[in-house]
Amino acid sequence: MRVDRFLSNLPRFNRQQVRLLLVQGRVQVDGQPARDGHHPVSEFSQVTVDSEVLQAARPPRYFMLHKPMGCVSATSDPQHPTVLDLLDEPDKQRLHIAGRLDFNTSGLLLITDDGQWSRRLTQPGSKLPKVYHVETEQPIGAHYAETFANGIYFAFEDLTTLPAQLTLLGSHSAHLTLVEGRYHQVKRMFGLFQNKVVRLHRERIGEIVLDPGLAPGQYRPLTAEEIQPI
Repeated sequence: MRVDRFLSNLPRFNRQQVRLLLVQGRVQVDGQPARDGHHPVSEFSQVTVDSEVLQAARPPRYFMLHKPMGCVSATSDPQHPTVLDLLDEPDKQRLHIAGRLDFNTSGLLLITDDGQWSRRLTQPGSKLPKVYHVETEQPIGAHYAETFANGIYFAFEDLTTLPAQLTLLGSHSAHLTLVEGRYHQVKRMFGLFQNKVVRLHRERIGEIVLDPGLAPGQYRPLTAEEIQPI
């Protein structure tokens, strides 16, 4: 948000007063004078006028959670436990999920209150690889890999999936790497071969790998190295 809009949204200032405050150098954002109304203000910025704090600075938060099966990727749900229920954090209502997982899908889930970071993570243009461990009801044929690499047409959306990489681990298990996240995409891809997915677990998003020390339902803050590559 622009600083002039931030100040104008406060009931104490009108637009003319805001322009005057900026011209007079009485507004500071993160300790620096803001004379240009276009100066950006984020939800984490400290904004002061004449040394009075109008918005206190607070650091953004980033967590990785080992999502268990049977848990909803939502901030609230009237029937089922949600991933936010698993977090013991203050003001957790400010947090949101960056890249959801289905109810019965487990694995790496990223949770933050940094909207810009999560948008970079989830926007289609980022093409961050997401690696899933897949287990199926029937054997996985070697020919699946070529079909997935060529893309699969989804008639409901009238689109063809982007190339995906399949690496066989066993007769009924594989790693699948996607760079998009369509509705029930993995299950629908295997459904092309009438092969039901019986277990789906996300292991990695970009360079962020699920910590093997986290049991289902446990979480930890991301390290600076994990946050930066996004």
